[in-house]
Amino acid sequence: MLLRQGARLTAALTAISLALAPVQVSAQTARKPAAHASTPALSRAASPEAVGFDSARLAKLDTYMQGVVAEGRVAGMTTLLARHGKVVSFKTYGKKSLAAGTPMTEDTIFRVYSMTKPITGVAMMILFEEGKWRLDDPVTRYIPEFKNLQVMTGVDEEGNGTPVLVPMKRPPTMREIMSHTAGFGYGLQDKHPVDKLFRENRALGAGTLQDMINATAKIPLVYQPGESWRYSISVDIQGYLVEKLSGKPLAQFMDERIFKPLKMTDTAFYVPAAKKDRFSAVYALNRETRKIEEADVIFGNPLPTYLIPPTAPSGGGGLVGTTMDYARFAQMIANKGELDGVRILSPASVELMGTNMIPRNVLVNSNGTSGLRFNEAVGFGLDFMVVNEPRVAGTLEGKGSMSWGGAAGTWFWVDPTNDVVFVGMIQRLGGTGGDDLGQMSRTLTYQALVHPEK
Repeated sequence: MLLRQGARLTAALTAISLALAPVQVSAQTARKPAAHASTPALSRAASPEAVGFDSARLAKLDTYMQGVVAEGRVAGMTTLLARHGKVVSFKTYGKKSLAAGTPMTEDTIFRVYSMTKPITGVAMMILFEEGKWRLDDPVTRYIPEFKNLQVMTGVDEEGNGTPVLVPMKRPPTMREIMSHTAGFGYGLQDKHPVDKLFRENRALGAGTLQDMINATAKIPLVYQPGESWRYSISVDIQGYLVEKLSGKPLAQFMDERIFKPLKMTDTAFYVPAAKKDRFSAVYALNRETRKIEEADVIFGNPLPTYLIPPTAPSGGGGLVGTTMDYARFAQMIANKGELDGVRILSPASVELMGTNMIPRNVLVNSNGTSGLRFNEAVGFGLDFMVVNEPRVAGTLEGKGSMSWGGAAGTWFWVDPTNDVVFVGMIQRLGGTGGDDLGQMSRTLTYQALVHPEK
């Protein structure tokens, strides 16, 4: 039950990302046989049975996903499942464009929205390993514009809703920036006064990342740093920090330090003209016809085209890429920081990212609309959600699984206990109108893993 709530919260929260702007699988688990001791490189499996799956049972996953497309809930989909670096299943379903009638392909390019966040987190950890920052440094050491932030404690009902502000007790730390406990809002809904201020100040719609920082500095925190958890602009702030700490534009740093080394050849902050025909359309539900149609608006704002480089690349939700590209990133996390002989992070840094950073009994609020408690079952690390006790959480996946999702319904997870990587891609805003695909794909994947010892 807890994980189902967590998955729904993830879908709701990640569906917020980029509204105003343009797996940890260990390769050397204790019970893994010696044949898997070297780091996997995402080659094709000889058969599902070779890595512990039952083909007949795994077919249930395929049947379910085909049904989601056949029902018209999504136009098209891809799913990729790997174990021990062997691709067990890579399926495509439906169309990438209903209007054009073009089929979904393995090399279709998707808006990954908030699945950008773990990649930005890895960029931050590269700089962490270079000694550029420390986890409990105050963020004001690197962003002095935040020195005078205030905290909103309520509104003055007699003063026409004027915010009641108090000074922050201390600046947010870098740890809190990377775990959504710093106190920032997001501005992707307008139910909370702080989110309204984000919209009014166009923090995410700023012309440059420096403009974003300047706008954010004028907006109060929702709570004192470290006292709660709230999905926030903090990963866009991390994108700015990457630029400031590295001395390079965010897109250049990611390309040089992550995308090129991992051979993520189609991942970027925009789609070049030569690849435009591979770019999937994005859909939303027409509430009158109850059918999906191409979207041109996201949360009341024009949908970015993604066909030109943005002036303010969003570390929180601006990337596009293919299913295989993201699977290569996830496999790097699975291999504790390495893929194809190229090391991006140390094993210790990947472990740090997968360690719960949420204090016990902290209530998670999503712009006042929903919430759950992070606890011993489900937590949040550094830019990843983490499952600490999967059976308590009501899931079949392994302990320590790291995951997140995106606004158009994309999802992934990395399972260190079972050495499993899964990436699912759709392009539908606002949810699929049915069962949560992330939760269903977990259940249908693990019911087919009948020989985990292989």
